[in-house]
Order: sequence, then structure tokens, then C-alpha cells
Amino acid sequence: MKRYFLFLIIGFFIFECNAQNWDINTLKRINRIDNSFIRGYSKTFSKTEPYVALGIPVALGTYALFDKDRGLLNDAIYIGTSVAEAFTVTYAMKYAVYRERPFEHYPDLIDKRENASSPSFPSTHVATAFSLATSLSIKYPKWYIIAPTYAWACSVGFARMNEGVHYPSDVIAGAAIGTGCAVINMYVNKWLNKLIFLKEKSKVTNDLK
Repeated sequence: MKRYFLFLIIGFFIFECNAQNWDINTLKRINRIDNSFIRGYSKTFSKTEPYVALGIPVALGTYALFDKDRGLLNDAIYIGTSVAEAFTVTYAMKYAVYRERPFEHYPDLIDKRENASSPSFPSTHVATAFSLATSLSIKYPKWYIIAPTYAWACSVGFARMNEGVHYPSDVIAGAAIGTGCAVINMYVNKWLNKLIFLKEKSKVTNDLK
């Protein structure tokens, strides 16, 4: 039994070292792509993320209110709350883990191309991008919605690494959290809608008595 635990501990440390090597080595390769097209591509997708992630649910909600479309309003609320949850979870995790940014930990290896003051793990940009892509895809499962939104979310992940502000593991964790928040929130919203519907039905029944 003691040998088993010894091998387990040794194996864990070997895996951890290899994972760290993969993380920084992959980041170095992505960060060193420095032609004008990639630089512009990365800067654009990195900067547009907050506007797209916030703008789409707000635009859907505004249109739904003007058009008095309750179904669309419910979709907008679901998408907006999924993005908000992904933001909240990742931002809380950042300060719980408190991982240094790659350009801070490896200043001689990683070029910093964007200012970032918060901790590195996980990526909030990527989490909200994938939460938006997943929630939109769940509500509107059409290829012309799924393909561009996920392409945009993946581009945000690439951009954050090319900018030197996130490790690949930050991006993968952010994508997983964002996707998970959208999926979990789908069930939470179904439960809330059912609860609200039952209350409204009960109120109507009482008014008729």
C-alpha cells in the first residue's frame, strides 16, 4: 500500500511537470506568431469580446420588450444570465487560485501585448465567449448560429494566448466553465419558468373563484 501511494505521488508530480511544460511551450509557440494579420486578428477579437457577450443578450431583450415577445425575452434572459454566471464564477476563481499572468511569470519568454491586471486562471474572456456561444446554440440550434459563434469564441481563446495574457490551461478552463454555466443554466431556467408558470396559473385560478 505504501508503495502504491509513493508511485501515485511520483506519478502526480511527473504529470504536473509535464502539464506545466506543455502549457508554457504551447503558449510560446502561439505568442511568437507575430505577423501583422495575426496581430490585428488577435487584437480585434480580444477587444470585441465584452461588447459581443453583453451586446447580444441586451439587443435580444430590448427587441423582445418592444415587440412584446415573451418567448424571445425568456431567451434573452437565459443567454444574459448564462454569460453573467460565467463571468462571476471565473472572476471568483481568479482570486481563489491567484495564478500569475504568463508575461509576469515568464517575462523573458512571453511578450506582453495587452494590459491585464487581474490573475490569470481561468480566462474570463473565454468563459463568457463560450457561455454566449453555447447558450445561443442551445436556443437556436442552427448551423449558421452554431458555426460562427463557436468560431468567434475559439478566436477569442487564441487571441488571449497570442496577446500573452493567458496560458492554454486558462483558456481550456474558461471554455469548460462557460459551456458548463450555459448548460446548467438551461435547467435552472426551466425550473424557474415552471415555478413562475405554476404561480401565475394558481393566481388566475384564485381570481376566477
